[in-house]
Amino acid sequence: MKADDLLSLANARHGYFMYESGYHSDLWFDLETLCQRPACLRPFVLELCREITEIKPEVICGPLIEGAFVALVAALELQREFVYTLRLDESTEERMFAVAYELPQALQQSVAGRRVAVVNDVISAGSAVRGTLQSLRTAGAEVVGIASLVVLGDSLFRFAEQQGIVVRTLVALPNEMWAPATCPLCMDGIPLQKLAHH
Repeated sequence: MKADDLLSLANARHGYFMYESGYHSDLWFDLETLCQRPACLRPFVLELCREITEIKPEVICGPLIEGAFVALVAALELQREFVYTLRLDESTEERMFAVAYELPQALQQSVAGRRVAVVNDVISAGSAVRGTLQSLRTAGAEVVGIASLVVLGDSLFRFAEQQGIVVRTLVALPNEMWAPATCPLCMDGIPLQKLAHH
């Protein structure tokens, strides 16, 4: 399957953006369009399912919003249980990875002591995945892997290696991200576009 076919489902834009993690970047995907045509997306999710099968999860978890849609389709195809994490209200703190994700209380018991794979759509710095991982571990889950249709940059791979978790993806692309204090676009006075989340 061609990477371009998958990426065409999420409109890529160049500019100056702030990710949910707090990092700045010149690349953005409109992930709201990714699941707009489920029949077009399904072959890519099926391919990702083959990667997920190798890590033998009992439960599939995805962060709301778009990541959970991909995770739900994967859970259906793999005949596994599905859970999700909710993005909590915007934090007013000026720090990296300030946004939290939480497993609803009604779902916490269903992951305790079980093998869980975190499934997402597109991961850059991995704010949603990090928050989801923390919430799952707090609930007693054994997180056995992270699977995403696309991974941008190497931040997630470094994080997963530190955590001892495997990563599976269909497409890995280079991506520049900068902390606000070292962002060259800030230094050039380019206006920042604050969009939803990544």
